[in-house]
Amino acid sequence: MKKALLAFAFTLGLSAPAAASIPEVSAHLAATRTMTADFRQTAESGAVATGKLTLARPGKVRFQYQKEVPLLVVADGRNLTMIDYQVSQVSRYPIKQTPLSVLLDANADLTRYARIVSSTPKALTVEAKDRKHPEYGVITIFFERDRTAPGGLELKGWRVLDAQGNTTRVDLSNIAFNVPVSDNAFRYRDPRPRNRPGSR
Repeated sequence: MKKALLAFAFTLGLSAPAAASIPEVSAHLAATRTMTADFRQTAESGAVATGKLTLARPGKVRFQYQKEVPLLVVADGRNLTMIDYQVSQVSRYPIKQTPLSVLLDANADLTRYARIVSSTPKALTVEAKDRKHPEYGVITIFFERDRTAPGGLELKGWRVLDAQGNTTRVDLSNIAFNVPVSDNAFRYRDPRPRNRPGSR
């Protein structure tokens, strides 16, 4: 599960041909101020973890895993932080160096690094990858068309393929857009003893 999370964290979206439907995705993201959802993460091994996603654009997201999984992923507007409470380890990465930049960066120009894989009257699939760094892998994002959702699209999940050929799938359900979200959702308890005075 930790390996799957790291693959997710390091998968970038840069440099791929643009397509006519990319503006639809940009319109959806621009119209999405906040979002909450239940998520189900499936690793290559078949291991499944579930939890709650909370998102606030620009720049903030929280993946709160089920009790049995001592992991937390939080983006505070600048950095993506992965906390492993089992071993008291904290890892931090700039958001722009993660696939979450596709969803969180208010100034992201998707025409520069994303392409449409498929587009039908019911669904839209987008792929993003860094051709200069194939070791980062590929992220594929799934949308369904829904006139009641922001920009007419509803984010349904994504799939990450890492450089070793392992796939991690995240599926969303019980999605709610533009609902009140507390800024406290993007704080976390730092498990490292020496850093507790400065924990957020």
